[in-house]
Amino acid sequence: MEKNKEQEKRLDYLLKEFKADSVEYKDIEIPEDINGKRCILRSLMNVRMPKKMSGSVLKVQDEYLSVRAEEKGIVQISDIPVIKGNVSIWQGDITRLELDAIVNAANSQMLGCFVPMHMCIDNQIHTYAGIQLREECSHKMKKLRKKYGNYYEQPTAIPMITNAYNLPARNVIHIVGPIVKDRLTPELEQKLADCYTNILNMCLENNLKSVAFCCISTGVFRFPNKRAAEIAVDTVQKWLVENPNAMERVIFNVFKEGDKKYYEEILQ
Repeated sequence: MEKNKEQEKRLDYLLKEFKADSVEYKDIEIPEDINGKRCILRSLMNVRMPKKMSGSVLKVQDEYLSVRAEEKGIVQISDIPVIKGNVSIWQGDITRLELDAIVNAANSQMLGCFVPMHMCIDNQIHTYAGIQLREECSHKMKKLRKKYGNYYEQPTAIPMITNAYNLPARNVIHIVGPIVKDRLTPELEQKLADCYTNILNMCLENNLKSVAFCCISTGVFRFPNKRAAEIAVDTVQKWLVENPNAMERVIFNVFKEGDKKYYEEILQ
C-alpha cells in the first residue's frame, strides 16, 4: 500500500512538471482516476519535443518508470523457451524483455511516435524508456545531419543503437524497415533481409549476446506478415550458421496471434 502511495505521488508530481513544461497543454484537465492520469502523462511524454529536462524531474520519472516496469512484469531470457538452436518465439510486450537489445521499428526521423497513446511499438518503447531516449535519438540525428546535410533521414535497413534507459533491456536498436506501397518486390524483400542482417552485425560489433526482433515492416508499413516472417527466419538462421557462437539467444517477438502462428510453422 505504501508503495502504491509513493507511486501515485510520483505520478502527480510528473503530471504537474510535464504540464508546466508544455506550452500547448499546460492547462489540460487531469482526471481523478489512476488510469486516466497515466494516460495523460503518457500523452504529454509522447508529444514532447526532444529537449533537456531538469535532473530532479528525470529522477522521479526514472523511479516511476522503474516501478511501472515491475508492475508489468520483467521477462528474463531464462523465462523464454528455445524453439530451435538458440532461437525463440515470445508473444507479448517487447518492453518487458530483459535482454542485451530489443529492436524498435522506427521511422526515418528516428524520434519516436508523437501520436498520444498510439499503440505502435515505437510509441511503447519511447514511453517506457523515458524522455531521455528521444533526446539521445535527436542528438544522434543532429550529428548525422551535420555530416550529411540538413535534410538527412535515416535510410532503410541502417540500424541505430541507443541506451534503453528505463526499459529492462540494456539497448534499443532502431531500424527503418521497407515500406510496401503498391506491391511486394524482390528489392523490398532484400531490404527487409538487410534489416535483420545489419542488426545482427551491430550486435556482434557491440558484443551484444541476446536480441529480440519485432515484426519489422508489418503493420502500417504493409509488408505481408507471412512473407516477412519467412524472410526474418531465413536471414537470421543463415547469419547464425555463418557466425557460430556469436549470439546466445535470438528472439522473434510477436504481438498478434497470426504472427505467432507463422513463426511457429516456419520454425517447426
